[in-house]
Amino acid sequence: NRHSKNRDANAIAHHYDVGNDFYELVLGESMTYSCAYWEQPSFDLSRAQFAKCDLVARKLGLTDGMRVLDVGCGWGTFALHAAQTYGAHVVGVTLSRQQAEDARKRMVDEGVADLVEIRVQDYRDVTDGPYDAISSIGMAEHVGLAMLPVYAADLFALLRPQGRLLNHAISRRPGEPGQFSKTSFIDRYVFPDGELEPIATMLEAIEGAGFEVRDVESLREHYGLTLRAWVANLERNWDAAVAATSAARARIWRLY
Repeated sequence: NRHSKNRDANAIAHHYDVGNDFYELVLGESMTYSCAYWEQPSFDLSRAQFAKCDLVARKLGLTDGMRVLDVGCGWGTFALHAAQTYGAHVVGVTLSRQQAEDARKRMVDEGVADLVEIRVQDYRDVTDGPYDAISSIGMAEHVGLAMLPVYAADLFALLRPQGRLLNHAISRRPGEPGQFSKTSFIDRYVFPDGELEPIATMLEAIEGAGFEVRDVESLREHYGLTLRAWVANLERNWDAAVAATSAARARIWRLY
């Protein structure tokens, strides 16, 4: 039953519903939980995260009035950027109720609630296409190898002709994956049911659904910088992080 809707929802709750205050201490003001983009070496984490949002927006060719689906929208940072900067109408979906609650409040506070709708919804239940563009940022790791064809086909069906998908995910080296272990640190304590795939496997699923791949970019070095910034935030705010979640959770995230 891996990657059933119910099990995916439980896995997401395990990782993401640990307290928005805790994540704010780790992620910083941008509240972005994916690789940042150091367009300039002098950028701090927040500026690098917004630079990544803009990189995604430019790759998607966003313009005023476009209808955008943000799959796995997290705390809504990309949705906010797309609405504020490009005038896009955004639907963001997440399985995390805590993320959705925070993201909705954020859109109201930033004055874009009329442009952004945040839903607690599985990507497989989105049926209100067509969209002009779809962003999937740091979400495909939760999909699973067996479900990649479904994931790609569902997103293809939701796009208008000539619409664009940007799929941003962690990849692994080619070859057979390591055998799943219930005692693995990452599998057991951090990302239950998370699966990383080689770039070629992801491209095969995307092309198999009917997409034409036009651009592939690796941000590996940028992720190293992102992780260093996150752990520095956690260590600098250690006592507050423990108070916001638990000593065990904070220790797990520091190791992770």
